[in-house]
Amino acid sequence: MRIRELATGLQFPEGPIAMDDGSVLLVEIARGTLTRVRADGLVQVVADLGGGPNGAAIGPDGAVYVCNNGGFAWHTEADGCLRPVGQAGNYSGGRIERVNLATGRAERLYDAVEGGALCGPNDIVFDAHGGFYFTDLGKVRERDMDRGGLFYGHADGAAASVIARPVMTPNGIALSPDGGTLYYAETEGARVWAFDIAAPGSVRKDGWPSPHGGRMLCASPGGHYQRFDSMAVDALGNLCVATLMHGGISIVPPDGGAVTHVPLPDRFTTNICFGGRERRTAYVTLSGSGRLIAIDDWPTPGLKLNYEA
Repeated sequence: MRIRELATGLQFPEGPIAMDDGSVLLVEIARGTLTRVRADGLVQVVADLGGGPNGAAIGPDGAVYVCNNGGFAWHTEADGCLRPVGQAGNYSGGRIERVNLATGRAERLYDAVEGGALCGPNDIVFDAHGGFYFTDLGKVRERDMDRGGLFYGHADGAAASVIARPVMTPNGIALSPDGGTLYYAETEGARVWAFDIAAPGSVRKDGWPSPHGGRMLCASPGGHYQRFDSMAVDALGNLCVATLMHGGISIVPPDGGAVTHVPLPDRFTTNICFGGRERRTAYVTLSGSGRLIAIDDWPTPGLKLNYEA
């Protein structure tokens, strides 16, 4: 595999989306923007969203749907690594936003679900029916933290619903190739959980002792101190999970078998998507150092998403 550096100086990039024109859309959480990295390396702001735009996905209408966590406080380590350290002093509330790529105009779709305010929406994936699953990781403060959840929303802003709540630190979210399984990555426990989907926006749940009805696929593989972030699925159904602290991509088989790890040079390897020829290029955000990289000749092609642009 060959690594290419596509952009530097980004302000905690996340949520990459590989576009048909060779550019990559992403969010800069610390900058509060939806940003495009062109194929020639030029970085352009698409929309100034404020708060903390986090995860992003193309919807059935060609717009970009953004999970906005409302903003982090930040700390820069002696080696230059930028990292979030809790809820921002000017926290603006969690929400799901829809961005028109042609105009940069953003509109708010959701800031609450079934009467509960969204605290820190994090990641999003669309199903084949035009709806989307998303996570709310919650916010961390000096002496307490939120418990988040998994939710289902609609591109037209129709009433969203709860999939599972409360859930501890849900982060990345993804669907199996056949659309029949919903996965999410738990940050603090470095676990991956799965739910069988019964119908759009509805899952089957296991009973106790599952904490929320999901079944666990893996937990902190390899015994490292690590935290799981966002993820993408390859064409074989493997979950490619961006891994914090033990920086890199952890590849989790859908049967929960042996996990392999692709090391990368950033403790805050936060997200991955696939694009390029035959979807064999992995685009990865190295957030602590503010970089977007491309990894050519990824071993397995990425899964085609339900909506692309």
